[in-house]
Amino acid sequence: MLVTHRSDIRRFWREEGQALIAELPPLARLAASYAPARCRHLWFGFLALDRRFAHIVASAREPMLAQMRLAWWRETLGQPVADRPAGDVLLGALAAWEDAAVLAALADGWEAMLGEAPLDAASFASLAGARGDVVAAIGRLSGHGDEAQAGYDLGYRWALADVVAHLSDQEERRAVLALHQGANRPGSPTPRAIRPAAILDALASRGLEQETGPTVADFLTAVRIGIIGR
Repeated sequence: MLVTHRSDIRRFWREEGQALIAELPPLARLAASYAPARCRHLWFGFLALDRRFAHIVASAREPMLAQMRLAWWRETLGQPVADRPAGDVLLGALAAWEDAAVLAALADGWEAMLGEAPLDAASFASLAGARGDVVAAIGRLSGHGDEAQAGYDLGYRWALADVVAHLSDQEERRAVLALHQGANRPGSPTPRAIRPAAILDALASRGLEQETGPTVADFLTAVRIGIIGR
């Protein structure tokens, strides 16, 4: 259920939420900006949470510490919004998700990244599936249940291409690339509610073929997909 009509949600994104948006990578902000107004806040909240989980996993000196922090998020997101701790801007951003079970499950996906290296394909598929489930949920929450499968497929592909860029172990890279090559590619044009996932998938997939960082061509690709969905 969408709650964009609530004045407190709109006020949050006009005020505190701007700091979360500013912390996102430029291309992620651009991708989310192409979502319809009715679900754009869901995209910004999801991307900010995903970024927080990635930081927890990447910065933890001990896997157990990361597991404890992810468990806190999983348990907190499982509580009713009114019962969650006050004062955390990111939690405030997620108040619009009245059923946040899919966000709590995203913590499980990131926890799969804490195993002993080299991680197996199932670990990477767990994270990809968790991202895919969130994108599918955005499609449903936007009132278009028929977009859910395409949303899942795009989120799954995006996650795998994104992960490869951060791997140095060749065995892990081969496993993830194999998953990406076998992943389903939805038809186009992409429905607007899940169009940010199409942009992120396209940019991450382009990154598999180029050694440099984001380019002007990447920006133009994002704009094209954002406008026409392909």
